[in-house]
Amino acid sequence: MKQNRIAVASFVILAALSAIAQSGPQKPFETMKSLAGNWEGKNSLGEPVQVSFRATAGGSAIMSEIQGRRANMITMIHMDADRLLLTHYCEAGNQPRMQASASPDGRTIAFDFVDATNLVSQDAGHMHRVVFTFVDANHHTEEWRFLDHGKEMVEKFDLQKKG
Repeated sequence: MKQNRIAVASFVILAALSAIAQSGPQKPFETMKSLAGNWEGKNSLGEPVQVSFRATAGGSAIMSEIQGRRANMITMIHMDADRLLLTHYCEAGNQPRMQASASPDGRTIAFDFVDATNLVSQDAGHMHRVVFTFVDANHHTEEWRFLDHGKEMVEKFDLQKKG
């Protein structure tokens, strides 16, 4: 009888720890991995844009490449201990790092500015926020926010998965 209680208690503790682990940054990382493939759509001005996602480095990082009429950039997403980070290699010549937070339902993952390399000052133009919204398995949006001397510019991509 005592062994049954210990077994049940152990199971409950392990289940709780598993739930906590899945609610941390690993779950949003797995959600971001689900974007693997090629996406196409339009930007805020209605211009065509293509974005590709692929896992790399043994699945420890996700590479996103944005190709559009006005923008060609690379973004890397990876775990850093207990946080999910994004590094954006921008046409502005700097590399902002942002940390993820996910909505309770997991449909939105927002990355907010932490720091950057090659950023002359905090006022210099840089991406400071990106929000991924998952509509369904074949549709998502990306909202990129660029901050330059206090002025914010927003670019939104509405993307559908190709084939």
